[in-house]
Amino acid sequence: MSTSFPPSETALAGLDMLASAVLLVDADGLIAYANAAAENLLENSLKSMSGQRLDALFANADELINLCEQALAHKYADLRQELMLERSGREPLHVHSIVSAAGEGGVVVELRENVQQLKLDREERILDQSQVNKELVRNLAHEIKNPLGGIRGAAQLLELELHAHKLSQLREYTQVIIKEADRLQTLVDRLLAPHRRPHIVGDVNIHEVCERVRSLMLAEFPSGLTIKRDYDASIPEFRGDKEQLIQTVLNIAHNAAQALAERIAAGDAMIVFKTRVGRQVTLAKIRYGLALDLHIIDNGPGIPPQIRDRIFYPLVSGREGGSGLGLTLAQTFVQQHLGVIECESRPGLTDFRILLPLP
Repeated sequence: MSTSFPPSETALAGLDMLASAVLLVDADGLIAYANAAAENLLENSLKSMSGQRLDALFANADELINLCEQALAHKYADLRQELMLERSGREPLHVHSIVSAAGEGGVVVELRENVQQLKLDREERILDQSQVNKELVRNLAHEIKNPLGGIRGAAQLLELELHAHKLSQLREYTQVIIKEADRLQTLVDRLLAPHRRPHIVGDVNIHEVCERVRSLMLAEFPSGLTIKRDYDASIPEFRGDKEQLIQTVLNIAHNAAQALAERIAAGDAMIVFKTRVGRQVTLAKIRYGLALDLHIIDNGPGIPPQIRDRIFYPLVSGREGGSGLGLTLAQTFVQQHLGVIECESRPGLTDFRILLPLP
């Protein structure tokens, strides 16, 4: 950095090449310059930020202003601190800040978004919501189950009475009651299934899981759908419930295939099973040296924006007639393996990512 402030145009052009956000703040605490990364991070233009104080950008800028004042006083070579910067009407920014003196009468403020903290916060929210959902679903299913049995039993007895009194022409009404009761019973059983079935642990090869799902999918969709493999053969076996993991991958792949209906008809639908090894991965606040990084990617229309944040909630479905349980069960099974499941989606690409600890 030049010893003059503000720096030369050449130095400023160099700052625009940096990936981290950089603000230059003068001795009066006014923003003199913001590089391109800062414009992107702060969702604000250089023109609108120039001449503004930091507290015009952040509701809680006191701490950052204090760091700038200390740097101006040359108390430290540079000051580093984790900050959560609050912005009006927008998500707060979790950043790692580096504040250092920049020649005479100015400071450099470098902000690096703390992606790891964002990820941890998101995972914590997902786990908390998932636990609430599971308790709600379990209690609701049990509350439905008992009266449902009574309704079905009463309909059967009524049917016998109708037959005895030669009123069999009314049997179609009792059949509707019995069939609908059976349909609801099936739904309740599916809601309770993850909590009933014992966790059967054995050695799992993730590529055997993917191949099993691939064969099932191609049997159901023999034409118009390509399922591509992109495997890392170095991934070791791990302890887990193979059937649960098959069901997890199958639920996601099946949802993808249903979303790809138009592309299957056109003959250019694609699902990719991609496996990699993640290193030094944090899952549910626990650090693992190795993790399975499994992606299930499709080239469909993407998840509708209005349900994108709720796709793992029970009974939320993006298609007419869907039960909305496939992804809920997938999330439950992944969490039972101490892993997490994430999703990124936009038109033309939806990527479900499953992370599981490896030995």
